Amino acid sequence: MKIEFDRGRLERIYEKYNRRYLVHPDPLEFLYDYPRLEDREIVALIASSLAYGRVAQILKSVKSVLDEMRPNPLDFIKENSKEDFQRIFKGFKHRFTTGEDIACLMAGVQGALESFGSLENCFKHFYREHHEDVVPSICGFVDFLRSDFEKGQTYLLPHPEKGSACKRLMLFLRWMIRRDEVDPGGWSDVPASLLIVPLDTHMHKISLKFALTKRKQADLKTAIEITDAFRRIAPDDPVKYDFSLTRFGIRDDMGDIERA
Repeated sequence: MKIEFDRGRLERIYEKYNRRYLVHPDPLEFLYDYPRLEDREIVALIASSLAYGRVAQILKSVKSVLDEMRPNPLDFIKENSKEDFQRIFKGFKHRFTTGEDIACLMAGVQGALESFGSLENCFKHFYREHHEDVVPSICGFVDFLRSDFEKGQTYLLPHPEKGSACKRLMLFLRWMIRRDEVDPGGWSDVPASLLIVPLDTHMHKISLKFALTKRKQADLKTAIEITDAFRRIAPDDPVKYDFSLTRFGIRDDMGDIERA
């Protein structure tokens, strides 16, 4: 069943469901504990990178990493070495991700802080105003952060050149660039108009129902096609409806989207 693609309907869904109390269960909720931008961007990268698998396990895994970094993730990164990270996270395991992977991610963040001062500045280093979306910037950002992984490869940080929708990186950017009741934002120089929908199973199914795409594969091309459809409705903020629409597939108390 295809639902009528209508701005009024999307706006009503946004107004009703883009609410902080509907965030749980979502790794986004960890960001609200960190008012300092320098900490929050690190937390966002960790939380989004681990956002695969069962949500209960995601929340448990993210919490276990952040508990080791309290109270200030920025200071934790600056004050420890890669060897320290390897020792601290030695017993960590989240599906495909090991403590060694977390240590390499921490080392990559540390390198970004040393070279650019912040993750935001690292991302901005690869951003150009003529870019049509965030894909070119993500490529440079990921290449830099991957430098401590074996052969520069890791499931934690997917690369757009492989055709992946890079859902977790798109989530990270949505959280850091957008600002409303749900997304805390903080990054100011990259416009929200360049964001791409974090395409997962929930958004793909919804997009097929809304006739935003006919593509059956949830890859980067599909994510861009869906984003372009949303951009015609909200050119300055094409991922505006992402959170409220995907609640229907994540929460058991939301009812059916056809009746929203």
